[in-house]
Amino acid sequence: MAFADPILALREFNLHPGETVADFGAGAGDYTFAVARAVSPDGCVYPVEIQKQILERITREAGRLNLRNVRPLWGDIETAGGVKLADHSVDKVIVANVLFQIENKSVFVNEVKRILHPGGRVLIVDWSGSFAGLGPAEAEVVKQSSAEDLFTQAGFLKIKNFSVGDYHYGLILAKDTH
Repeated sequence: MAFADPILALREFNLHPGETVADFGAGAGDYTFAVARAVSPDGCVYPVEIQKQILERITREAGRLNLRNVRPLWGDIETAGGVKLADHSVDKVIVANVLFQIENKSVFVNEVKRILHPGGRVLIVDWSGSFAGLGPAEAEVVKQSSAEDLFTQAGFLKIKNFSVGDYHYGLILAKDTH
């Protein structure tokens, strides 16, 4: 199976046409472009990145792929209000290969919570280990149980966990409806 497969993870996430999704730390855009196709024609995806050159690359690739529902957004996912989306404005958030890089995880989790509709869901895909340096340093790895704790302590409810390859875990949680 090898590395995390975005298509497999998104199948578990159960995307629907018309949904609005934020992709935190979009990187190469693998999740962004797959989401854009899944939520078409009326939905949209906001790849959120702090590195402007990454957003420029995503914009070019979305144009090349004729994906008009990709709306790149510069933002800081580690700052309260740093994601320039309104409160309760998205249906789902994707956090893929990002959690291990976040310094202030509680601020990050609250930013996810802030932009999600009540009942909205978050998909977490991250490294399950360092794998002799293939992944992040062992001290930076956020184990699945720790990721789950971060979100449940903020009021999220665990929906399910699943395998996303040999090196990653998948976790879906829902924001409380209150």
